[in-house]
Amino acid sequence: MSELPRLSELPRTLGELRNSAYSEDRLGRRTVKDELRHNLIRKLRSGETLFPGVVGYEETVVPQVVNALLSRHNFILLGLRGQAKTRLIRMLTTLLDPWVPCVAGCEIHDNPYAPICGACKTLVAELGDATPVAWMSADQRYVEKLATPDVTIADMIGDIDPIKAARRGQNISDELTVHYGLIPRANRGIFGINELPDLAGKIQVGLFNIMQEGDVQIKGYPVRLPLDLMLVFTANPEDYTARGKIITPLKDRIGSEIRTHYPASVEEGMAITREEAWTTRDSAMPMIMPAWIAEIIEQLAFSAREDKRVDKRSGVSQRLPISVMENVVSNAERRALENGDDLAVPRVVDIYAALPAITGKIELEYEGELKGGDAVSRELIRTAVAKVFNRYFEGVNMNPVVKWFEIGGHIKLGEDVDAEGVTQQLDSIQNLMEKTRALGLTENEPAAVRASAGEFILEGLHAIRKLNRSEELGFTAEERKRRSEAPDEPEENPRSRQRRQYN
Repeated sequence: MSELPRLSELPRTLGELRNSAYSEDRLGRRTVKDELRHNLIRKLRSGETLFPGVVGYEETVVPQVVNALLSRHNFILLGLRGQAKTRLIRMLTTLLDPWVPCVAGCEIHDNPYAPICGACKTLVAELGDATPVAWMSADQRYVEKLATPDVTIADMIGDIDPIKAARRGQNISDELTVHYGLIPRANRGIFGINELPDLAGKIQVGLFNIMQEGDVQIKGYPVRLPLDLMLVFTANPEDYTARGKIITPLKDRIGSEIRTHYPASVEEGMAITREEAWTTRDSAMPMIMPAWIAEIIEQLAFSAREDKRVDKRSGVSQRLPISVMENVVSNAERRALENGDDLAVPRVVDIYAALPAITGKIELEYEGELKGGDAVSRELIRTAVAKVFNRYFEGVNMNPVVKWFEIGGHIKLGEDVDAEGVTQQLDSIQNLMEKTRALGLTENEPAAVRASAGEFILEGLHAIRKLNRSEELGFTAEERKRRSEAPDEPEENPRSRQRRQYN
């Protein structure tokens, strides 16, 4: 609500609360789900963006979430890793009121108009309008728990606290001796559980009892707690067979099951990566991200999701292109610093240098395991380069460039050469830099940008098998064996391997 947004001006006693905008008629019987529904309707009418920053779900997931909220359903987001499930449920707090009143000092944030715990009922009965009132912000009303097999009933629901009973001189079966768990402490808010199948079956039983009947049983003592909660869950379909399952009675009590998905297009993926990746940095030099490099990075994730050597059940997280983008920028930054360039511009070589950000984020099938993560990742990069190259240069005649290599030309582009030096090497190739016009470049572009464009063309021709590349001569027309394959070749040092690993 926006009537009293400043905390210092909000009522501090139950009597003041009754005479404020937060009257009993307005808050006394309105549940969290009613509140979410009310604020959602207001946002829909005003045309506000419901979940800003969540890209690609506008026509698929978001309408289903809206339907679940309008229906006052508890719901589950079901999808592979890296599909913004957790981010989406955390953003539900934007549909809560900015402030809601609660009984001051209450562990479960009781509604002053309708307390449910024994201590608050006694307090309100004794003090009446003098009952102290506290306020909770929207963010304070969201509680999240990552489900793990070691979670206990005491963690989630509560336990009897004998020390509390002894200090107060109360019977251990008294409700006032209960130490409340996470779920009661999320009362009047949203409780999210990530990776629900990992939660032990007996804990899931405790969940559906709260969802349906509203009562809990702690150490054999029945405690009636009609909690006011919105329950949301996330799960990965792989979990159903790999680690656990959602018990049938709990699935039956979850109102809506909503399937999430990866970006449907490279453009959507690029928008997500651009928003999430840390590329705007306090660096010693400016950085320009070429469009073709950003596309290759995103296409890499799409190619991995389609590759038969990558486990489809595990999926390829959107974190892969985000991490690769950050590594690519870092490698370009390092190279520019070492070579004395005044501008950092990522090249294809930087994508190969980002292998550590790729290999840890793909689960391989048996065929992929035999080949090795590094080899599969390099082939995925090559596939991505080929697809992006074909999008930019479809119908462009590359025969003059290829001819230059066929008559004996070769070029080796190292990381230890500055941008001007790389550009001079590329300018020596017949008609090569003229082809960069297809990328939207002019002759006045900085040397680092032109170097990135020229190398991309050569890498693209290599990816579509018009050119070959070797460690000895770099790009050539004739296939040559890699020097590292020779039996008498001494082991190269790690620094040299890092600089040439893109081969």
